[in-house]
Amino acid sequence: MCGIVGYVGPKSTVDVLLGGLKRLEYRGYDSAGVSVIDTEGKLATRKRAGKLAILVEDIDNQPLGEAHIGIGHTRWATHGAPTDGNAHPHLGGDSKKLSLIHNGIIENFAELKSELLEAGVSFASETDTEVAAHLIAREFDKTGDLIESFRKVVRRLHGAFTILVMHQDVPDLVLAARRNAPLVIGLGEGENFLGSDVAAFVEHTKRAIAVGQDEIVILRQNDVAIENFDGESVTRDEFLIDWDASAASKGGWSSFMAKEIADQPQSVGDTMMGRLSSDGTVHLEELAALTQKLPKLDRIIMVACGTAAYAAEVGKYAIESWARVPVSVELSHEFRYRDPILTSSTLVVAVSQSGETMDTLMATRYAKESGAMVLTICNTQGATLAREADAVLYTHAGPEVAVASTKAFTAQIVSMYLLALHLAKARNTRALSDLQEIGKELLKLPAQIAKVLEQGKSVAELAKSFKDAKTVLFLGRHVGFPIAMEGALKLKELAYIHSEGFAAGELKHGPIALIEKGQPVIVVVPSPNDPDSLNAKVISNIQEVKARGAEVIAIAEEGDLEAAKYSAQVFYVPKAHQMLLPVLSVVPLQIFALELSAAKGLDVDQPRNLAKSVTVE
Repeated sequence: MCGIVGYVGPKSTVDVLLGGLKRLEYRGYDSAGVSVIDTEGKLATRKRAGKLAILVEDIDNQPLGEAHIGIGHTRWATHGAPTDGNAHPHLGGDSKKLSLIHNGIIENFAELKSELLEAGVSFASETDTEVAAHLIAREFDKTGDLIESFRKVVRRLHGAFTILVMHQDVPDLVLAARRNAPLVIGLGEGENFLGSDVAAFVEHTKRAIAVGQDEIVILRQNDVAIENFDGESVTRDEFLIDWDASAASKGGWSSFMAKEIADQPQSVGDTMMGRLSSDGTVHLEELAALTQKLPKLDRIIMVACGTAAYAAEVGKYAIESWARVPVSVELSHEFRYRDPILTSSTLVVAVSQSGETMDTLMATRYAKESGAMVLTICNTQGATLAREADAVLYTHAGPEVAVASTKAFTAQIVSMYLLALHLAKARNTRALSDLQEIGKELLKLPAQIAKVLEQGKSVAELAKSFKDAKTVLFLGRHVGFPIAMEGALKLKELAYIHSEGFAAGELKHGPIALIEKGQPVIVVVPSPNDPDSLNAKVISNIQEVKARGAEVIAIAEEGDLEAAKYSAQVFYVPKAHQMLLPVLSVVPLQIFALELSAAKGLDVDQPRNLAKSVTVE
């Protein structure tokens, strides 16, 4: 949530800031604003509630002065409604010469605000953020040292925050501080950048530095310094961004989500590239630090939220089946509050697209403090989860801009397949030849996904016919069960339709009471070709709901004639290893949710009330 951009350099600052905020729209927001110090040395601020386009139009109609330093922000409301007054930046001090933007929550703001009110400070907003602006401005008025004033105040703040500050009286400097919220530096030639992620500045530079916990950035046009909250110098390694700005553009697609669904053959292939050889052998050099410990694992706990948790559920089946390690999947926000039992033989796998999900980050910190090993599966270079884990498995899905996850989800599942094969090899639980055969099946997935995508128009037509549906039910068994839950989640997120995913075996234990004439039921059908297949049992479930008037749509494997016999419509996926079917079965469900949302005239890429990365608890 919230997008942050900072810039010092020779380019038109307003253009740099607005361009960066545009590329950060995917994070979710309800207002936007910028501050610059113009070439005459005056601070100018403009901010508006609503979409970024409203702010852009405002500035077009009444331009800000030419400037070479500035900060910009897209806000997702926490304290205070999404209004012009509550939008960022916020100004501090009686002179209003200081401008501040903030991502996160200042948990002790009420106490600090009371202190300021007693001192006679007037507030212009309902936000927690404005407290920090006034505190820093007051300290600067006393000392005339912006860096020391900033350092002193951020040490007083509790909670999660990334804060950027600049002051009219120090017109060459942007300061930033990070605690439990993302911040990245972009290094240019004669210019430097700050962003909540690299999308903010990837158009201008591919050189970046990830800022660590409780660190301050001192940013000037030709110099960048990092120090901790106590003022001690810190050295951070630089990394190169491996995608360019064009990868985050729609490229002619109707929405970012449509593009990202179509990207999946590429993203799945990229996730396997260099890790899976043509003979099906897995090589995960990223896990070298855990090599000696993997054979001794006694359990794995996966922590994740939302879509990532459903990817973890699929991974659970594969790891237990192939590597014979007990696996549990925990919601990150519940995990550490139930006093879980962790040992040095426990591997905690944290799954997050952004690598900044606060609930998951706090869960992994708890795990490390308890002596467990931590592996992160994420999609973002330099993310906090990646830096704090013992090892990281990047998904290489490329930038995912739409709030509702698609290609990151399938890439996460494929990463878990690779992890399961790696564990099975390390633990010697399956014959190498068997593991290689599964690996060869994995290599077929990109072409198989492309084949599923060819049915997109048919799925779209069906989805449009359901735009007035009040509720949709999803059923699945085995690895199809988490896919049913993911399909339901996509419909909730995008079309605002009540939807639920159930294990098909639970049908007679309660959910069948929901079935009435015309009720849409989408069923993820297991392969009939697996010796241990649950296909016949799920076909029986289809017959049960059809007999009660349900309209059944099946996602089934090619050649499954029984599914066609009892369903109003079937979308087929290519024959594949039973464990790998989720990567194929979920694609029609993604398209279904996308097209139903579009048919209702909704914003597919930025669903209401949602943010791409949840960086507060």
